[in-house]
Amino acid sequence: MNMHSKSVFAPDQPKTLADTGLTMVMMRDILLKTMFRQNLDKVTELSKVLAMQVPMVQELVDLCRDLKLIEAMGTLSAGAGSNEMGYQLSDAGKARALDALAQSEYYGAMPVPLDVYKEQVKRQSIRNIMLTRQALTAAMGHLILPPGLLDQLGPAVTSGKSILMYGPPGNGKSSISNGIRDALGDTVYVPTAIEYSGQIITVYDPIVHTPILAEEENQSSLRKTGLNFDRRYIHCKRPTVITGGELTLDMLDLKYNANAKTYQASLQLKSAGGLFIVDDLGRQEESPQALINRWIVPLEMGEDILSLQSGEKFMVPFDTLVIFSTNFHPNEIFDGAALRRIFFKIKIDGPDQQGFLKIFALVAKKMRMPLNEEALIYMLREKYPLIDNNFANYQPVFLIEQMIAICEFEGIPYQMTPDLVDRAWANMFVKDEMIAK
Repeated sequence: MNMHSKSVFAPDQPKTLADTGLTMVMMRDILLKTMFRQNLDKVTELSKVLAMQVPMVQELVDLCRDLKLIEAMGTLSAGAGSNEMGYQLSDAGKARALDALAQSEYYGAMPVPLDVYKEQVKRQSIRNIMLTRQALTAAMGHLILPPGLLDQLGPAVTSGKSILMYGPPGNGKSSISNGIRDALGDTVYVPTAIEYSGQIITVYDPIVHTPILAEEENQSSLRKTGLNFDRRYIHCKRPTVITGGELTLDMLDLKYNANAKTYQASLQLKSAGGLFIVDDLGRQEESPQALINRWIVPLEMGEDILSLQSGEKFMVPFDTLVIFSTNFHPNEIFDGAALRRIFFKIKIDGPDQQGFLKIFALVAKKMRMPLNEEALIYMLREKYPLIDNNFANYQPVFLIEQMIAICEFEGIPYQMTPDLVDRAWANMFVKDEMIAK
């Protein structure tokens, strides 16, 4: 662990069917749909897939047997000497499974009721994080940052409020966002799905969530949670959702699949307990003002309003550190009211000449490119005045990679000369000229 946080409490494992908070009808239907879709016939197999303890699954199977929906097939002695009872759906069970699938295709892990999930979100809130200077410095160690930046970033992240990073392109706003993510270094419990008003909303997303493997869980038993937690949740690293120019307003709402009649959580619900990074703000189809207006209530209330297909609206937790990153000046893209609602506004500027040379030397060393004083003086005296000495963090990597590519093509040792600087520079900036059409 590279940071200290309040202990994240694992959700308690339900001991009885009533402890799940779900109706018997919903659990019965999910059991039948899972048996039908996955062709499972043993309680131990069903226990893993339904994310419920064996005795509870057995109780559910027995209830379905009483209703003549499931039949026992007798003891199985196949495989490694297993003498476990096998079960199959009766004709009535198959008919009920098909009927239930027509209402919703969801099967597998039992969902967690929304109210139960809300309590878990409070226990593992991003706002509980106590981020130390040491952890943030360690996570940003590979970046050369402007002096005083960590003084601003630290309190912003610890507050769990929104952050706006702005400044010219190519100076590491995205890298800083990723550094914040790495500094969190903590874990949360993400439900496979949640249930509200009889509807099931899938939350766990392998693109967003990174599970903690069982061996890691055992090694980090500082909290002694072991594996004894509600298996309807998946133990994951704090999530990070990164969006850029593709972000649209409808991504912030529930996604309904009309064929499967199931819902997928909105992006910000998937990022609960973690970070939501909006990169390149101002490059989306939606205006930055429209995007920020959509976030205003969640940012202030800590809750978001989502809608079902029926039009019914309901509240879900909004427990996300939102980081907006833009190359525009905030006054160009927001009105005063929107700016007031973003708690921390941090300018990320390009380096000065001294900082630029420091980055250049570090990059050259890493890429095994010998420094050449004549080439450096030529670049600073002849090239940079052409762009008003606007130094940016991305430029050393770009220029050195270009020179390396030329050296490799020409079959000469890595070197830095005024001529190679000219050729690299030509690829960094396109000459302004009319092209005949």
